[in-house]
Amino acid sequence: MGTKILHILKTVPDETTRRLVSALSEPYGEDATVIQLDDSTDYDKLIELVFSHDKVISWW
Repeated sequence: MGTKILHILKTVPDETTRRLVSALSEPYGEDATVIQLDDSTDYDKLIELVFSHDKVISWW
């Protein structure tokens, strides 16, 4: 299993952010996860995801 990366998006990303997330995720392939926070976010699941990934990037 390779290195896993998690992107946490606090707001809806603009085009620049989408491109950056895509470019940074590309080397990880299926080991890249993107989560969009909203009112229904399961924070227990989010904590599990944070600790199960090697790299985490939080986007405003």
